[in-house]
Amino acid sequence: MSNAPVIRSDVPGSFPWSVFHVRHPELVRRVLDALPYGPAERSAVERLLVESTDGVLEPLCADAVDATDATDAADAARWLAWGEGLWGRPWGEAPFLWAESYFYRRLLDATGYFRPGAWQGVDPFAPFKAAELGGSAVDDELAALDALDGLPQTRRREALLSSSLWGNRADLSFGITAEPGGPAASGLVADDSALLWEALERAGGGRLCVVADNAGRELLPDLVLIDHLLTGDAAAQVTLYVKPQPYFVSDATMADVLAALERLRAAPTPAAAAVGERLWQAMGSGRLAVRTHPFFCAPLPFHDMPADLRAEFADAALTVVKGDLNYRRLVGDRLWPPTTPFTAATAHFPSAVAALRTLKSDVIVGVDATTVARLDDTGTPWRTDGRHAVLQVDARR
Repeated sequence: MSNAPVIRSDVPGSFPWSVFHVRHPELVRRVLDALPYGPAERSAVERLLVESTDGVLEPLCADAVDATDATDAADAARWLAWGEGLWGRPWGEAPFLWAESYFYRRLLDATGYFRPGAWQGVDPFAPFKAAELGGSAVDDELAALDALDGLPQTRRREALLSSSLWGNRADLSFGITAEPGGPAASGLVADDSALLWEALERAGGGRLCVVADNAGRELLPDLVLIDHLLTGDAAAQVTLYVKPQPYFVSDATMADVLAALERLRAAPTPAAAAVGERLWQAMGSGRLAVRTHPFFCAPLPFHDMPADLRAEFADAALTVVKGDLNYRRLVGDRLWPPTTPFTAATAHFPSAVAALRTLKSDVIVGVDATTVARLDDTGTPWRTDGRHAVLQVDARR
């Protein structure tokens, strides 16, 4: 398979360029408004913003508030190796996936997340996550689970899968996704859901891996779907992979999993509370295991995953990869022709793999030529506007 150009952020007006020049400045403002960081942390965050838009890539510790304790040696060594050949070059010349990942790693450094002191271990994105998870809209979404219990098995599982696929789109919650032919179906540009259910049936109750994406309103339907698979014996065990530290604003960590479980258990509606209680018990028995690995915050595609993580996935009957960032890492963050077969882009992955992804970046594979032409003719940024999704499966293992 020939390589397509790696996506970079040095093209003015492109989506990656807007991430660094529009989205990141807004994010920095929100982070500094959300928590009462001191002058040293605020200054470090502002310096990072300037460097990432107009400066060159500096290794870890260069912009730390207290460089002596800025990061542990192992993490610094990993990043030095990952950035070999990039240090001293403009941020825009680095691969977009690499530069974006490094921005979030440096943001944690600037806010004191790794450094001994009052801000050590404080998630700078926690206020955003808590506000979303605690919102009244979540109560309405969870209440819709009661109605799903009365649906035929096939309809119910399709609704749960669709809710997990669309994640945190407020207008596509449990109730809406249960409607056949509704907006969830119309936004799908590739739909291998039948292959997914077939792959689960062939797995015969084996171990399923789920690589989580966002916390909050996206993690909740992921957990509900996991409960459905465990309860229906589609999987004997589920391993849920989360990030080892805050990442990309809303990416899920273990703390976010626990918060979501507590939200389910405390739900005023019986169906949601029962899901939370079953998952709580499943964690205690080992049927639901939550794991992490430093590679999940690496700036690299899954093609380059280390041997120990590769072995964990190889032992799975199926791996479900959630979200846009994980999709970019799965197929490679490149400007592939969109008709490139999904199976060609994922042949490197050590297990059968399914991708559930709402489109929020340029990379896309596995879409037929007719659909691509139709979407291109709309003149809308369909690859990045979050209004379209793919459910793609490579079950050839």
